[in-house]
Amino acid sequence: MQSFAMLMVRSLFYVLFIVGVAHLFSMEGYSKLTKSDYGEHSTTEQMHNAFAFISCVVFFIAAKLTQSLRPAVVIVATLVGLMLIREFDAFLDDNFFDGAWQVLVYSSIAASAFYLFKQPRPIKESLIEYSRSSSAGIFLSGILVVLVFSRLFGRGSFWEAVMGDGYMRVVKNIAEEGTELIGYALLVIAAVEFLWQVISKRRADKV
Repeated sequence: MQSFAMLMVRSLFYVLFIVGVAHLFSMEGYSKLTKSDYGEHSTTEQMHNAFAFISCVVFFIAAKLTQSLRPAVVIVATLVGLMLIREFDAFLDDNFFDGAWQVLVYSSIAASAFYLFKQPRPIKESLIEYSRSSSAGIFLSGILVVLVFSRLFGRGSFWEAVMGDGYMRVVKNIAEEGTELIGYALLVIAAVEFLWQVISKRRADKV
């Protein structure tokens, strides 16, 4: 009964989180009205970065707390970290050197591969075990939304075709960036859900 009650509490938390995300997304439009562009320096873009950072950190924390699932979760956290680096590609290239974000990506992959090579737990078994968790389904959904659906849905050629002479780039940006935002929000939920499962299991094992 307690677990069901906690499930309801977590579900309510996730609902309120999504409502808050939608509110912040719409508030940007309400505040700037016709000057809204939802571009690279918008509040929405900053939320993308924040959500990617939060989910990456939470996954790494969870990885430290679980031995059996550590290889799988390190892979998941690294993937989110690579997405975060990609979000800062223009900033890194402009403020450091051209191709700086690529150096960070390859370095992160190499560091994770070296770490995973040293882990005693087989990676395949860890991935299979993680795939059975509720976090895995949410995480996969978020990845598909961010990396696949938002890109296809936000194609300029599509919006130009359906809007014709009335094409407005801001509408295309709103659709693409808003879809991407919900994908990143799902990654945060996946990370929080997994951390909760890890902590609950550790508590149960101590009883």
